[in-house]
Amino acid sequence: MKSNYHFKFEELRVYQKAMDFGELVDTSVKKFLNYELYELSSQFRRAADSIALNIAEGYPDFDAQFVKHLNHAIYSANECVSCSTKARRRLYINYEQNAENRKLLSEMTKMMLSLRKKVLKRKELNKSRTPNT
Repeated sequence: MKSNYHFKFEELRVYQKAMDFGELVDTSVKKFLNYELYELSSQFRRAADSIALNIAEGYPDFDAQFVKHLNHAIYSANECVSCSTKARRRLYINYEQNAENRKLLSEMTKMMLSLRKKVLKRKELNKSRTPNT
């Protein structure tokens, strides 16, 4: 069931992909060993969720704040690459799952970098239009 309330950032494809990735990771880490509950599985889930959360948190704010939150989302995506590699090395996920994680993370990172570039360009444009006082 869809909500009657809509937030603009939910239209961003990168946000939607990040939300899906967070759920994929949540399902995946449930197969990790119990002793990883507060270790790798927790770290992986938090990093994966942080991608969408940072996009949402920074979206309606000033351009500089949005760029800062996009940077945090990119850092979280990078952290997920390491978590996925660790999970593969520890045999919690197979090669194909790791490859799929890396593919999704690469796609999201490219989208976030492109969005960040667009925001920075808009910021510069607005700055050049502002008259000097």
